[in-house]
Amino acid sequence: MFGIERTTLTEYLIAHRRAHPGSTGEFNALILQVAQACKAISRIVAHGALGGALGTLESENVQGETQKKLDVIADEIFLRATHWGGDLAGMVSEENADPIPLPQGHARGKYLLVFDPLDGSSNIDVNVSVGSIFSVLRAPKPHEDAQTGDFLQPGNRQVAAGYAIYGPSTMLVLTVGSGVVGFTLDPILGDFFLTHPDIRVPPTTREFAINASNARFWEAPVRRYVDECLAGRSGPREADFNMRWIASLVAETHRILTRGGVFLYPRDTRAPDKPGRLRLLYECNPIGMLVEQAGGRASTGRLPLLEVHPDALHQRIGFVFGSCEEVERIERYHDEPTEAPPDSDMPLFNRRSLFLDD
Repeated sequence: MFGIERTTLTEYLIAHRRAHPGSTGEFNALILQVAQACKAISRIVAHGALGGALGTLESENVQGETQKKLDVIADEIFLRATHWGGDLAGMVSEENADPIPLPQGHARGKYLLVFDPLDGSSNIDVNVSVGSIFSVLRAPKPHEDAQTGDFLQPGNRQVAAGYAIYGPSTMLVLTVGSGVVGFTLDPILGDFFLTHPDIRVPPTTREFAINASNARFWEAPVRRYVDECLAGRSGPREADFNMRWIASLVAETHRILTRGGVFLYPRDTRAPDKPGRLRLLYECNPIGMLVEQAGGRASTGRLPLLEVHPDALHQRIGFVFGSCEEVERIERYHDEPTEAPPDSDMPLFNRRSLFLDD
């Protein structure tokens, strides 16, 4: 960085505020508090086993999932960094069943904070990149304690979204509704510096990410799409595709924002009462906003993700995002009729021509 003048996160937010003369500074303060939480989590992640934060607890979160030590630590860090500033009317976390109470006697603000404190925590013990995801909404009733229903807003009402990725370097990727920018943490100075001023998702790709272990549960349109990609140059796509799967949504997103691709975690037939695996509020909506602000597309596989009206804090949903052309193709496959083989004992995989033209 010697000899290079770089914009800090604070300077970027101040410049953004100047474009909105009526701003009070609450929004900037909130984003900086989130950034402070991400710095603290980054330090703990970087220490690994030396910090005593690895391993599994006996407790479960609201999702019924066994918690990692770092899940709980990251949740507490987010809470401590953001609950005291008077910028929030409420906050919810993937790790808590209900909205988190704000301290009595503190002012209430006009924003709501939604966050996943540590995405991909199952990868912590094997030293794979993990991250934190957050979303900011406007409170329907500013300066009053938010209720559960106040958080159930479609993704197109987000005023900001972002994630921090804790990898070889720590980055904060952010949108405030005017494109996507990336900041890299200087661990010596302790500040985030703008290093990626205009992140864009390439419109086309030859790379896709999906958990192939779920193939037996995929619906026919998803299986058709994957089969066509795997058929390579001799198939209907007439191109070779690479398949990726990291099991860390932040890491998958960062790769797609960096070099393109498409990610699929679609609904499947495993549990009809659970139309997807990923959480709409904590994961899909913020990632969806980032992807669309970067020129990509976010979808349920059938319809635009950011138009979905949530009906519960921990609602799950199918999620497909990335390069526009691939996401639109997957949506198109869902719209086209399928015919089940008349004598098939596996109705899940309806008959499709692998070599069907567009």
